[in-house]
Amino acid sequence: MIRNYLKIAWRNIIRHKAYSFINLSGLAIGMASSILILLWVQNELSYDRFHKNADQTYRITCDASGFKAAVNTAGMPAGLKAQMPEIKNTVRLSHLSSSLFEVGARKFEEKRVFYVDSTFFQVFSFQLVKGDPATALNRIDGVLLTQDMAKKYFGQEDAIGKVLRKDNGSNVVVTGVLANIPANSHLQFDFLLPMSSIVQSTDDLKNNTWSNFNFYSYVVLDKSFVPSSVAFLKFNQKMNAIYKAHQPDQKIIFQLQPLTAIHLAAPLQVDLEGHGNSQYVTIFFIVAILVLVVACINFMNLATARSARRAREIGLRKVSGAIRGQLILQFLSESVLISFFALLLALAMVYLFLPVFNNLADKQLAINFLDAKLWLSLLGIAALTGLISGSYPALFLSGFNPVKVLKGNMRSMGGNLTLRNTLVVIQFAVSILLLVGTFTIYNQLKFIQNRNPGFEKANLLYMPMNGDMWNKQQALKAELKRNPLTANFAIVNDLPINLIAGSLNVKWEGKDPKSQIVIPSMDVNEDFISVFKMKILKGRGFSSAFKTDSNNYVVNEKMLAVMGLKPDNAIGKPLSFNENKGYIIGVVKDFNFKPIQQAIEPLALKFNKYGGYIILRTQPKTTEATIKALEQISRSLNPAYPFKYDFLDQDLARMYKGEQKMGSIFNLFAGLAIFISCLGLYGLSAFMAEQRTREIGVRKVLGASLLNIVYLLSTGFTRLILIAIVIAIPLSWFAVNYWLEGFAYHINIGWAVFVLSSMAALIISWVTVSYESIKVAIVNPIKSLRSE
Repeated sequence: MIRNYLKIAWRNIIRHKAYSFINLSGLAIGMASSILILLWVQNELSYDRFHKNADQTYRITCDASGFKAAVNTAGMPAGLKAQMPEIKNTVRLSHLSSSLFEVGARKFEEKRVFYVDSTFFQVFSFQLVKGDPATALNRIDGVLLTQDMAKKYFGQEDAIGKVLRKDNGSNVVVTGVLANIPANSHLQFDFLLPMSSIVQSTDDLKNNTWSNFNFYSYVVLDKSFVPSSVAFLKFNQKMNAIYKAHQPDQKIIFQLQPLTAIHLAAPLQVDLEGHGNSQYVTIFFIVAILVLVVACINFMNLATARSARRAREIGLRKVSGAIRGQLILQFLSESVLISFFALLLALAMVYLFLPVFNNLADKQLAINFLDAKLWLSLLGIAALTGLISGSYPALFLSGFNPVKVLKGNMRSMGGNLTLRNTLVVIQFAVSILLLVGTFTIYNQLKFIQNRNPGFEKANLLYMPMNGDMWNKQQALKAELKRNPLTANFAIVNDLPINLIAGSLNVKWEGKDPKSQIVIPSMDVNEDFISVFKMKILKGRGFSSAFKTDSNNYVVNEKMLAVMGLKPDNAIGKPLSFNENKGYIIGVVKDFNFKPIQQAIEPLALKFNKYGGYIILRTQPKTTEATIKALEQISRSLNPAYPFKYDFLDQDLARMYKGEQKMGSIFNLFAGLAIFISCLGLYGLSAFMAEQRTREIGVRKVLGASLLNIVYLLSTGFTRLILIAIVIAIPLSWFAVNYWLEGFAYHINIGWAVFVLSSMAALIISWVTVSYESIKVAIVNPIKSLRSE
């Protein structure tokens, strides 16, 4: 019986090629889009799950009066392990650092370098392709590098035992080669160096301090630990009590963060780069479902619209003894067969367009066609899609009264009109929702790009001070001032785009002794304000004419608000930062020194006594010449280091690369959903126009114009789109405001976005319907009325 149903289904598909093409292509595009999105969602949810102890591994985070940070102290992990038997292992990682590595004539500055404890491979399951994980980090002069780095420095030679010169000074020996770090790891690095190699030069490590927060700490808990809210509460309370015993004056709360939750959690202060966004995962998962729903609605709409064509077939089958269950099974078989064909077409699309999607999403997604679980999942999706999309047509068509059908009474077949109209409304409500999302994302990204961060970000060129430059600062300044192209420069300890330095040890007159707030800081020289074109609201910036400025401070407006001061009464007020006492000499207008998702925080500018980065403001049309001049200075003063430079505005743009990628992906699938909706609307309008061919012929004979006919056929659909607009606007308003809440600074959604989206939906629907309407309207009425 099933074989017979499939044979009939295949014949119906071949007989009605246009209908089958619209159904197949709509379902295939919907499935392909959903598969691509779900591959991305699966990848986002898979971060760090490849580690053997993933479910037992946690990162220790801290909260200092709302300043939530990902870092921990040097002494705390070992101290906790000694007093908490549920902790089976710990590991500390330094901040990512830069090092210069050299072998032979090959010399490169590498930026993805971690210093780690020897327990690193006991906690994490990164694969060593060469070397022993138990001993690879034991040598104080050892280094581990990834396969790509081994090939970069040693070619096809075995890297184990080879020597690399580090920072033009000491030599390090390769003790292990790691497999390239999986893309779905929140830890991304190229080199690992033993923590033991910097103990003597790092006071925090030497003294096992519990006060300075400079390391990322991870703990592995015993398998008996049940990760419940009660268990976490007890663990955190005990952890905080131990810290309190070591630092009774510090009011800091510590918490465990699951390893597998780090990637999608909101980035903390001083966190590692590359975070995902759980909000985007939710949004795209919903988009995947919506795209598939739109494709299913197409199928249901077209199938019910074509009911009259199948009516006599159903009537004859019922007269011949077919029961309703058999008819339902037949029609479901047809829809499932179409769904499976659509799946094959969708997989071909995924295979062809996956490289393009990977480039767009900056991912390394792959689909393994030999994976049995994958095929079961895909076949399950196809079967479910076929059953859902074919359910109503099957139930509706199988319920036809054979007597009425065979007598030719087809009026009763119109009972499905309400459902068809409802489905069209749902389709276009979804389309309008996606259009509003597209416009909102575009405008927010444009707002980010154009927003004034509080300084003039264009034409700021910077160069890190490496190697010998630290010891030749006077010569460096003299060389920079000598050349007009490089004379307009400032020296800062860090770039003002994502500052991580800050301190709890900040004091001022009238400060609440119970208040413990982390105050970010930045070291700048006397030219910082002028180079960045910032605005001084009161007082002045640093000046070489005042020797006492080395202990004084310039603060922002937010800092004054925390101190309870106004610009008019702030100048001359005492301020102590890490026991360095000085006075406020100036108030600078607030500027963004962290990503736009974060609100502006209090900031203290200190006088730069050490170095960090040289930042130049280039003159118009002299950028290339300035770079060459800067390169000459770098090579003359620091010949052992390669010359490196970058632009501040490009760094700012890279910070929002994630939002740009998400915007592009959303726009792509929003466009596909709208295309699928139009495909279904086209099929539906074509069928409806065909059904009214004789009516149109009569109207033309009676004098109806082309415009009258087009208006007649499009009025019903226009009414449905207007209903969709009324439904979609409040839903889209809620959705886009929910997304915008993730930004501390964002656009305000005005009525224009909703009007534009609604008009776009209307115009798209008119264009879609008008094509078939015009085609039918220009037919000679003699042809359409010939059979009458």
